[in-house]
Amino acid sequence: MNRIDEKLEPILSEVLSRNAGEREFHQAAREVLESLGRVVAKHPAYAEDALIERICEPERQIIFRVPWIDDQNQVQINRGFRVQFNSALGPYKGGIRFHPSVNLGIIKFLGFEQVFKNALTGLPIGGGKGGSDFNPRGRSDREIMRFCQSFMTELHRHIGEHTDVPAGDIGVGGREIGYMFGQYKRLTNRFEAGVLTGKGLSYGGSRARTEATGYGATYFVQRMLETCGESFDGKRVVVSGAGNVAIYTMEKVIAFGGKIVACSDSGGYVVDEAGIDLDLIKEIKQVRRERIAEYARQKGAGKHYIEGGSIWDVACDVAMPSATQNELSGKDARTLVKNGVQAVGEGANMPSTPDAVEVFRRANVLFAPGKAANAGGVATSALEMQQNASRDSWTFEQTEARLAEIMRNIHDLCADTASEYGAPRDYVLGANIAGFVRVAEAMRALGVV
Repeated sequence: MNRIDEKLEPILSEVLSRNAGEREFHQAAREVLESLGRVVAKHPAYAEDALIERICEPERQIIFRVPWIDDQNQVQINRGFRVQFNSALGPYKGGIRFHPSVNLGIIKFLGFEQVFKNALTGLPIGGGKGGSDFNPRGRSDREIMRFCQSFMTELHRHIGEHTDVPAGDIGVGGREIGYMFGQYKRLTNRFEAGVLTGKGLSYGGSRARTEATGYGATYFVQRMLETCGESFDGKRVVVSGAGNVAIYTMEKVIAFGGKIVACSDSGGYVVDEAGIDLDLIKEIKQVRRERIAEYARQKGAGKHYIEGGSIWDVACDVAMPSATQNELSGKDARTLVKNGVQAVGEGANMPSTPDAVEVFRRANVLFAPGKAANAGGVATSALEMQQNASRDSWTFEQTEARLAEIMRNIHDLCADTASEYGAPRDYVLGANIAGFVRVAEAMRALGVV
C-alpha cells in the first residue's frame, strides 16, 4: 500500500481528528494524500499557505431539519445535508442522495471526491454533495413530493445557477428532481433552469444525461483497454448493480461487443452465460420495479439467481462495480485476479475498498478509479448547464459525442500525469494528481479565501 509522505502525515492526522468517526471521508482523504507526496516534492509551492489543508476542509457544511407529513397524516422528521466543498473552479456541483445510510461523513466523502472528479472534466465546476437519510423505497408519489418540497424549502436558500447546482444520485431521479425544481420555482418566482441538472426534457433537461455515467465509464475503460491493444469486443463482463449506472454501462458494453454474464441488486445476483438480456432487465427494474430474482424465474433453465453472496465470484475479463461505495473487498479482488480479470472500471463512487485497489495494482490489473471513470454523469450535467445558459437544446448524438470526447480526454490526462510522475498506468495516482493540480492552481490564484 502507498505510504503518506512524511510532510503530509500531520495533515492527514489533523483531518482524522477534526472529522472523528467519518470513516468514508477518512478513506477518501487518505487515498488522495497518498498520491500527493510526489507533487509536493516536485512543486514545493503546493505545500505553502496551508493549501492542502484548505482543500481538505469544506467551504461550508449545511445540516437542516426536514419535516413532512406521510399518507397516514403522521409527521415525519428527516435530516438534510449540503456540503459545499470547493468552488475554486466554478459553482459547487454534485448530486443529492436519498438513502437511510446518509450521514455527514458520507456526504463529505462524496463531496471531496466530487471536487477532483469535476476538475478532471476540464469544465468550470466546483465540488459539492448533498442528501438526506430519507428512504424513498415504499413511499407513494405524494409522500415523495411532500418530502422533496420540504427539503427544497430549506435548500433553496443555499443554491443557484452561479452558486451551487445539485443533481440526482442514489434515490433521486427525474421524479424527485422535478418535485424539487417545482418547489424552487415557486419559492423564488424564477424559472432558473440552471439551478438543478438531471431535469426532464420537457423543462430544460439534457438528452443522454440518464445514460451518461454508465456510458462514460464504458468509454473510459474502452480507452484504457486500447492502450494494451485490447477492447471490449468478445470480453466477459460483470456489472454490479441494476440502476441507471449499471444498466447503461451494460448497454454500452454490449454496443462495444462485450458480453454481460452477471448483474445484481441488493438482494443477490443473476448469472446468464448466454449473455444478460438487457431488455428484460430494463423491464424488471425500470418498469415493473421488481427484484432481479425475477430475471431467473422468467428466463428459466440455465439462468441462475444467487441470493446474497458476491457477484465478484463470477469469472470475467472486465469488472464494472456500479452499485455503491465499498462493495468490492480485498477478498473479492483476489478472487477476480485469480479468475483472470484484466480490467476494472468503477462506475460507482469509490466502490472498491483500499485493500481491493491495492490487490489490483499489485497484480497489474488495469484499474479505473471512480473519480475519473464515472465523471461522465457530472460532465453531462455541466453540458446541461451550458444548454440552459444559452437557451439551447442539443440532440442525443451531439451530447453523446461531447461526452465521449470528455471521457477520452480524462483518460489521457490521467495516463499522461501518471507517466509524468513515474507511475505509468497508475490511474489512481494520475487522477488524484491531475485533479489536485487543477484545483490547487485556481486556489493559489484566488489567494487565501
